[in-house]
Amino acid sequence: MITIRRELKDSIRMRLRPGKVVIINGARRTGKTFLLREILKDMKTPYILMNGEDINTHTLLVNRSAENYRQLIGSNKLIAIDEAQKIPDIGLILKLIIDEIPGISIIATGSSAFDIMNKTGEPLTGRKYSFTLYPFSEKEYSQVESQTERNNKLRQRLIYGNYPELLNIPDESEKRDYLNELVSSYLLRDILLFENIKYSSKIFNLLRLVAHQVGNPLSYNELGMQLSMSKNTVEKYLDLLSKVYILRRLEGFSRNLRKEITKNSKWYFLDNGIRNSVIASFNNLELRNDTGQLWENYIIAERIKYQNNSRIITNNFFWRTYDQQEIDLIEEREGKLSGFEFKWTETRTKPPKAWKANYPSAGYEVINRTNYFDWLT
Repeated sequence: MITIRRELKDSIRMRLRPGKVVIINGARRTGKTFLLREILKDMKTPYILMNGEDINTHTLLVNRSAENYRQLIGSNKLIAIDEAQKIPDIGLILKLIIDEIPGISIIATGSSAFDIMNKTGEPLTGRKYSFTLYPFSEKEYSQVESQTERNNKLRQRLIYGNYPELLNIPDESEKRDYLNELVSSYLLRDILLFENIKYSSKIFNLLRLVAHQVGNPLSYNELGMQLSMSKNTVEKYLDLLSKVYILRRLEGFSRNLRKEITKNSKWYFLDNGIRNSVIASFNNLELRNDTGQLWENYIIAERIKYQNNSRIITNNFFWRTYDQQEIDLIEEREGKLSGFEFKWTETRTKPPKAWKANYPSAGYEVINRTNYFDWLT
């Protein structure tokens, strides 16, 4: 079995301090439980491990008193809780433990942002560090791949994505089954339960429309008309899909120049395999007409992972003008602008004239198959 050390492991361990709670968020099946256990393996501090899906854990924590928690914790100095969002009032419980029992640190995992964050956000203000665990990144794959292997497997990752369990599934038919099951049984379950949505077909149809329009600005009004739902409902569903780490939005960049378009947003999938499962298309690149879209989606998702895992604070946008000049990704960081265009083939392009004229000090680079790895690592 191939295993990969997660980039966030050291950063998380550094934040495990007395009086603080570390929360690991992420989509289902991204390896949060595995990462938690890997962190605990290296701990010399005595700890107690609890599972939020176990009803016995609920019973142990239901008596919300400092004395109950002192007896439960005993001489342990670290509490680890997997699937913490399953525990009622978990935010208030963790706050009480941290406030009343000196020297305790806590690490907890949660499957979706609106679940764990809504329950812990306000009670743990000033007491927590939050991390997001995404599927494997290109940098993480480099632990087990040579450059030659990476070039070959990149084509597979454009189709099947980077979910950890796929690393040990060699058969392509089984990979497809895994991704289809992941979409239908895991990723959307949080939304359907949280919103009490009776007809999941609306969510699936919205995802399909977004999947076919990756890289293009979306009009919520047009999506609503195609799906027979209101603009507000479209926005609400897209927001929920971002909170369970299926989609990510890019807004248009502008410094108030009249020719720049900012009113629409672009939406990308955080994993190519999920995108291809939604549209039921796992053909090889040679048989596809959406390779450019796959590359753009993949490389933006990988850049988001790079920023996240490196703890880099960046504002991400796209840029487009009414006369069709555009740049796929704009990064605004520490007062500097950088533009990036994504090309699957090794095409050299110059920056758009309007970009160069209005932002002369901004950077510009074309990211393709030959230079993408350095850009992501």
